Amino acid sequence: MFTAMLNELRYLAKHKWDLVMVTLIPLLLLVMLTSMFYQGKAEHLPIALIDQDHSQLSHEIEHHLSLNTTVDVVLKTTDLAEVEQQLNQTKIWGYVYIPDGAEQRLVHADDAGIAIAYNLSYFSVGNSISSAMSLSTLQAIAAYMGKDYLAQHIPDISIPTAHVKISPLYNPGLNYEFYLQPLMVPAILHLLLCCCVAFSIGQHYLSPQTAAQSSATVITTIQELNAKILVYVIIFCLWTWAWMYWMIVVRGWFVAGQLWIILLAQFVFYYAYAYISACIVLATRNLSKSFGVIAVYGGSSLSFAGVTLPVNNAVVFTQIWADLIPYTPYAKLQTQQWAMASPLHNSLTQLAIIALFLLIFALLCTFLIAKLLKYKEQTA
Repeated sequence: MFTAMLNELRYLAKHKWDLVMVTLIPLLLLVMLTSMFYQGKAEHLPIALIDQDHSQLSHEIEHHLSLNTTVDVVLKTTDLAEVEQQLNQTKIWGYVYIPDGAEQRLVHADDAGIAIAYNLSYFSVGNSISSAMSLSTLQAIAAYMGKDYLAQHIPDISIPTAHVKISPLYNPGLNYEFYLQPLMVPAILHLLLCCCVAFSIGQHYLSPQTAAQSSATVITTIQELNAKILVYVIIFCLWTWAWMYWMIVVRGWFVAGQLWIILLAQFVFYYAYAYISACIVLATRNLSKSFGVIAVYGGSSLSFAGVTLPVNNAVVFTQIWADLIPYTPYAKLQTQQWAMASPLHNSLTQLAIIALFLLIFALLCTFLIAKLLKYKEQTA
């Protein structure tokens, strides 16, 4: 087995493009993702303020919008048509509309008519500016009513009021580096791992030139296959752990729970997907078809894991598909331990599910190897 691993390393050293797939490509992917999320979240997103009231209330709203770092008022006007034109051209992402007489209607307990509109076709940006504009506007209205209007029109009385505290948990800054990057890195690297394993297995077991070099028995062939797989699993684990060092030590995103179970889960996770890739190649006996299946199965991991897009109310097929992907329990385990510090037994359950995937596809590989060797004997 150790000899087979050394042979695979010699193969990578000899074939430069294969070496690039396990060295330069993962490095470029990590640099790209790190650069993309380095700022944490989008800030100073351009919006417009349509102020037709020119009142103390509108000045208060403008002031609170200027204090919010998420948005930046780049256009102040009274023309709604001009703002809608810039919104359609994506020069701005939303606007706050203060109609004429808004302040007077507000103090008379009528609908002030203040409106907020934003571009939700870009989901993340739309959510960010909607929250920022809504919060700033409500704070401005409360400040105006408390300091500018009620303080001048009613006597100073002490009335107990309810205070509601809203606290986002586990990622209070809504930082995309902490939310998306830990999910995207394993999702992309496991797909690259599957491609590398598929090509290596296909070249060795399906190529007529190398078929004669394969071991004669199922046990030795499985040991050889496992050794080839382990080489790629270890390589991509090392890349993932190097990235985690960047996130935890350099960037300071500490692990709230147990680090060891995340590292173990990553090893088992990559191991499971490597065997899945090997099974696909051995079952189809065609590299082109194998890459297509891998793209559908592995490429859908992030979307169907339930961490970026909800699958709670999805159709039955979507929920079943999510349960058939090893990335789903891995994403749950990583979130539980990295961000939430969940009880260890919850994460051990997810680890057991990933290990079950590994066991099932390892056994399936044994069956397919036996079938392949029998086929070679019949055609020899």
